[in-house]
Amino acid sequence: MRFLIVSLGSIGRRHLRNLRTLRPDARIGVLRQHTDVQKDAVPQGADEQFTTFEQAVAFAPDAAIIAGPATSHLAVAWLLAQSGVHLLIEKPLADKPEGVDALVEYCRKHQIVLMTGYNLRFLPSLREARRLVQFGAIGQVFGARAEVGQYLPDWRPDRDYRQAVSAQRALGGGALLELSHEFDYLFWLFGHPFRVTARGGHYSPLEIDVEDMVEVILEYDSPQRLVNVHLDLIQRAPLRRCRFIGDKGTLLWDCLTDRIEYWTDGTGRWETFDQFVCRDRNQMYLDELEHFFRCIEHGEIPLVDGVQGQSVLAIAEAARRSMEESISVEMIAQ
Repeated sequence: MRFLIVSLGSIGRRHLRNLRTLRPDARIGVLRQHTDVQKDAVPQGADEQFTTFEQAVAFAPDAAIIAGPATSHLAVAWLLAQSGVHLLIEKPLADKPEGVDALVEYCRKHQIVLMTGYNLRFLPSLREARRLVQFGAIGQVFGARAEVGQYLPDWRPDRDYRQAVSAQRALGGGALLELSHEFDYLFWLFGHPFRVTARGGHYSPLEIDVEDMVEVILEYDSPQRLVNVHLDLIQRAPLRRCRFIGDKGTLLWDCLTDRIEYWTDGTGRWETFDQFVCRDRNQMYLDELEHFFRCIEHGEIPLVDGVQGQSVLAIAEAARRSMEESISVEMIAQ
C-alpha cells in the first residue's frame, strides 16, 4: 500500500515512525508545504517528499493521515477524498463545522474510510472506566467533572510555544480544540448534550491569541445529567482526569497514572484498579493505526468515524459560541 502523511509536526512524525514500524514494506510519502522545507531532504522513514498537492495526488496514495493545522484539514481532506483516498484526520476534524457534513456524506457515499484521530479511545484505562460506568458499577450517572490542563510552554520544551499551532487562532489553536479529547470521551460515554454553556478566555500572561482557560457545562436529558469540563493551557502541574457521580457510588479515572478508583454504597470503601497502566503511551497510536488498517482492509467501522468527529466538533463550537456571546446554546444531535 501507499500512504501519505500530510505535515510533519510532532504528531505527523509519530505517525511516520509508527507507520514504518507496522508496515515496513509500505511506500510512504510526506507532504510538507513550509517554505523552509529542503525539497531533496527526504525525512527518515519516508520514501518520498512532496511540496505541492499536485505531487501528493500524483503519488496515488491508498490512504492518508492528515496531521497539519485544523484550519487546513477540510481542504486537504476534500482533495484526497475526491481521489478515493481513505482518511485518518487528526483531531479535531476541522476548525469549524461549516462544510464538514458534506465531506462526511461524500465519504459515506463513495465508501471512503473517514476516521478522526482521538487516540485516547485506545487507552486501556479509559476503555475500562467507560465499561464500568456503562456496566452500572456506580449506578446511574447523574454528574461528572472532567479536567485537563498543562502549561503550554511545557508541551514541547524544545520549541517556542508562540509558534505552535496551539497558540494561534489562525491555525485552529486554543483550549477548546486542542483539548477536545474531553468532549470526545464524554460524547463516547453519554452522547450529545442538549445544552452547552461556557465561560472563558485569555487569562494568563502567555503570548497567544487564543483562549487559555474555559469552563464548560454540558446538560443532558433522558436521563438528566450535568457534566462540567475544565480546560486550560495554564497550570504547571499536568492534569487529566474525570470524576463520575452515580446514585450508587463514585468513580475516578486518572489519565496520567491510568488509575481507576471507585466507591460504592455496597462496599462502603474505595477500590483501586491499576492493572490497566499503559507504560508505553505510543501503544495508543499503534493501536489506532492498526484499527485504521482494519477499517480499510476488512471493512471494520471506525471507532471514531466522521459523524462522531463532526459531533465532537459541534460541541466545541457550541462552547465557543456560548463563551463569545455569553449565552447557552441548544444542541441538535448530528
